[in-house]
Amino acid sequence: MQHLFRTSLGMMALAATACGPGGAAQAANGPFLAHQALYDLSLVKSRSNSVNSARGRILYNFAGSSCEGYTSEFRQVSELDSGEGKITLSDLRSNSWEDAAGKSYTFKIETRMNEADAGRVDGSAERDGDHINVKLKLPAPKNFTLDGKIVFPTEQIQRIIAAAKDGKSLLELSVYDGSDDGQKVYNTLTVIGQPIPDDRTASPDASTSDEHMKSLKRWPVTVSYFDRESQQKEGEQTPVYAMAFELYENGVSRQLVLDYNDFVISGAMGKFDVKDSKPCN
Repeated sequence: MQHLFRTSLGMMALAATACGPGGAAQAANGPFLAHQALYDLSLVKSRSNSVNSARGRILYNFAGSSCEGYTSEFRQVSELDSGEGKITLSDLRSNSWEDAAGKSYTFKIETRMNEADAGRVDGSAERDGDHINVKLKLPAPKNFTLDGKIVFPTEQIQRIIAAAKDGKSLLELSVYDGSDDGQKVYNTLTVIGQPIPDDRTASPDASTSDEHMKSLKRWPVTVSYFDRESQQKEGEQTPVYAMAFELYENGVSRQLVLDYNDFVISGAMGKFDVKDSKPCN
């Protein structure tokens, strides 16, 4: 079950960032909300009968501005029951900052499995011309470069919103978020559906009843994550995992569905609080 928690950050970084502003896209895409969101996790189905039940929560806090950059605090606590008394408990915490231009990205990630010592990743990435310089402090000091076409999470969601507004249905991006051991890059394929009619809300939640969200356009979005290194070596086309959600034009996401191939978990928004944000001076 450990793959669930190793890859949760890569997947949920998108959901978390989707709840925050789109950086340089702010002028084009309108205002974005600083807020706190709580998602309740539950098992949808187990394809291999490897999971009997799953539960957990994701708590996400966003703050910042286009002047000072954007910070996010993310915590996911998950419990998987694989039967016969086998319970796997994970506590994933992440703090990140990204500047509005998508040039700088810093991250600290801590993952604890059951009672084992926490695994930690601490690093930064800086865009420099046609490449990105990454400096890791943890799990071990290391410097390396990435292709400059790779994007960070905020730019990823920025481009998804822009593509949706342009009426595009497909978007391919390579994404770096510092997850796993700090060296993982994912190739992503995003499928964007037609705008959802205002009167179609099968499962209302705290976002659909919020005054800030009424009358906003939203789209059904599915993002599939592929191991970039495996694709380059083996031409692997099976996604490591996929994430589906409804994405509002102001960046908020709702109705999460996390597909880990063997099993599927849903994330229903249980709480949504808008925060005051400081305007740029």
